[in-house]
Amino acid sequence: MAINTFARKEIKFLLNMDQYQGLMEVVSKYMNADDYCVGGKEYGIYNIYYDTPDDYLIRESLAKPYYKEKIRLRSYYSPASPDDRVFLEIKKKIGGIVTKRRVSMTLAESDAYFANRTKPECSKYITEQVFRELDVFLDSYPIAPKQYISYQREAFFGKDDHDFRLTFDRKITERRFDLGLNHESYGNYIIGADQRLMEVKVSNAIPDWLVNKLSELEIYKTSFSKYGRAYQNFVMEQVVERQMAQTEKRVYVSGLPISNNTFIMNRSVKSYV
Repeated sequence: MAINTFARKEIKFLLNMDQYQGLMEVVSKYMNADDYCVGGKEYGIYNIYYDTPDDYLIRESLAKPYYKEKIRLRSYYSPASPDDRVFLEIKKKIGGIVTKRRVSMTLAESDAYFANRTKPECSKYITEQVFRELDVFLDSYPIAPKQYISYQREAFFGKDDHDFRLTFDRKITERRFDLGLNHESYGNYIIGADQRLMEVKVSNAIPDWLVNKLSELEIYKTSFSKYGRAYQNFVMEQVVERQMAQTEKRVYVSGLPISNNTFIMNRSVKSYV
């Protein structure tokens, strides 16, 4: 059973194609492609985010508190089969420093864990510790699958500093149904086809060569959460649907508008919306 833990800064940038291509001209001088980028190709990442019935975790995250946390199930296969390896992750951000702890198991084992806390066999103390942390999280929040997010990623790590990573994500796809990794990847895109979401992941300072190139290409950091953007889009859709539903309820009788069975006086039919 694999385990991965780390603490680092994650700085995000939303690039247009000119900026992306300009940056890629120099990336290969200072960085190597990730092992998953076989032959220079990108790879897929597929996630299910869990939240409370009232979406407390993402609403709290969007408020930008000093401390925030989230839990997700990740696969590198789509669709994932019951025997495919998945990763259950707790990700926390404390004062700008991101920590992530995760355990791996099969998709079938993850279903059993969420259903009744049945854990896969493990012998490592650190794995047991992360499972205890997961148990506390599940005891604290009545979570359920709430959001699907997938994307295609290019990833690089520094030739001189393997802790320094750059990732470029495209086709960031979201949906709030078919919330299982056993489903195909499909849904709505949350960035344009000509955009790339870049993340700089560093334990220390950003290298000078990258700082200079970002300045040259006028690339500036941004606040961007994939789950957050998907949730905000969902909220806006709900607002529009309610407004449309209210509009459809309004009828006009003898020149007087009626809304929710109540006459609205002193309004012209023409101007009433």
